[in-house]
Amino acid sequence: MLDIALFLTVAIMLALGIRRPFIWVLAYLYIDILAPQKMSWSLLQSLPISLIAFLLAFAGWMIGDTKANTQFTVRQGILLALLGWCFMTLQWADFPDSAQAKWDWVWKALVFGIFLPVTLITRLRIEVATLVMVLTAGAIIISAGMKTVLGGGGYGDLYLFVNDNSNMYESSTLATVAIAIIPIILWLAKHSTIYPPDWRVKTFAALLIFACLTIPVGTEARTGLVCIAVLGVLMLRDVKKRMLYLTGAAVLGLAALPFLPASYYERMSTLGSVQQDQSASTRMQVWGWTLDYVSERPLGGGFDAYRGNSFTYNLPVVETDGTTTSVEYKEITDGGRAYHSSIFEMLGEQGWPGLFLWLALHAIGLWQMEKIRKRWRERKAVGEQWQAPLASALQFAQIVYLVGATFQGIAFQPFVLMLVGLQIGLWTYCKKRESAKVELARKAARDARRAAASANPAMP
Repeated sequence: MLDIALFLTVAIMLALGIRRPFIWVLAYLYIDILAPQKMSWSLLQSLPISLIAFLLAFAGWMIGDTKANTQFTVRQGILLALLGWCFMTLQWADFPDSAQAKWDWVWKALVFGIFLPVTLITRLRIEVATLVMVLTAGAIIISAGMKTVLGGGGYGDLYLFVNDNSNMYESSTLATVAIAIIPIILWLAKHSTIYPPDWRVKTFAALLIFACLTIPVGTEARTGLVCIAVLGVLMLRDVKKRMLYLTGAAVLGLAALPFLPASYYERMSTLGSVQQDQSASTRMQVWGWTLDYVSERPLGGGFDAYRGNSFTYNLPVVETDGTTTSVEYKEITDGGRAYHSSIFEMLGEQGWPGLFLWLALHAIGLWQMEKIRKRWRERKAVGEQWQAPLASALQFAQIVYLVGATFQGIAFQPFVLMLVGLQIGLWTYCKKRESAKVELARKAARDARRAAASANPAMP
């Protein structure tokens, strides 16, 4: 039944796109985030549905959308430059086979990140794309949250829709995305025009946020706890009753403590003893190796260049016997370890040029969202009160991602590149509206001058 339901969902979306081609864009968002073909065992698994939706989304835009107001922004240019640079580093990759395997999905994520903004030409399209992304990710999050609440979590033991440690189904990635979309859920619950913002919507939003908060517990991803703390601080900027917010957050945090499993406490305790934690120590060794690597190869070694790393270091092991504490050093030899940081992922794979492009992409995004927030937050006119809150929500989501990305190799995470596409779409939409408003004001001034000149021909 599940196989048939997934097949019918995809088939209906693709069929509806014949009448409304933008639905093909939504179909690709759904397929790329949820990966229903991996959940299927017959029908969808035998079809390249991701590629089909990808091509249909482009074809639908080419055939059905107007191109008159299409704008190519700076950030789309950066994505295009990053795409070209990744292709260049692919030519001299240290490990051609694994680099090609990563390129096969990275290029598609980058191209769609460039393409998505040109389709978001109306408020409705921006809203529905945001909603599909959140609800599709929410399907994974709700399932994982239910298993966590029922006691089925644990590091490496939280089983999701598919047994695939990649994309959204990687535990730390899911934890980061789950926390990042919380401000977007709040925006949808308050400002979306797709459904009435009644008690049912608010209840669902509250439950979805609760599910998001359970993901770092269920996955026992340390990055998730850091992301929760960062988001909690960020949201102080926009809340009106800060003391009530702080009190409520403290009460909820204390109330949750008795329900957390012992394994969660044990794993989170390693955050305060980085030098004694082998995982954290190994990451620092990889980061040091990466810096040495790019000092010799500043243009990077292509995708998966980390496979060439090797190192030996001494790990301090603390042993306590009664009142006596001793420290012994254990020699650790390791190699072929992943970067566990998007910054070092970009540096090792794409060199300094790639890292600069990636940092510029996100720095400009943070600046643009802040600019929209400041320009639109005081506006009271109908249809001008949703832009600033959305910019703020997307900015918070991006900051949470960047914090999580510091400790994960998710520089090209497709869901995040979709968020970048939403940011670019919102930026372009606001610029067009401001330009139209300025042009309207200029036209009104010209008409006023002409009317005055007609009424008084003696005026110069």
